[in-house]
Amino acid sequence: MEPRKLYRSRKNRMICGVCGGVAEYFNIDPTLIRLILAIFAFTGTGIFAYIVAAIIIPDAPGGY
Repeated sequence: MEPRKLYRSRKNRMICGVCGGVAEYFNIDPTLIRLILAIFAFTGTGIFAYIVAAIIIPDAPGGY
């Protein structure tokens, strides 16, 4: 079994693809991850975490 790697999604992308990539990694619906991010955005940490993740997590290989 090949180890999974976390990438920003190229097909489930709204802004940078972070939520879509996390959802693909855990094999869940991206809307659920986006809702969790929206809840954390009200605390101030969600937006910061998203920006950091968008910088650190690479784009998925291949693509369009």
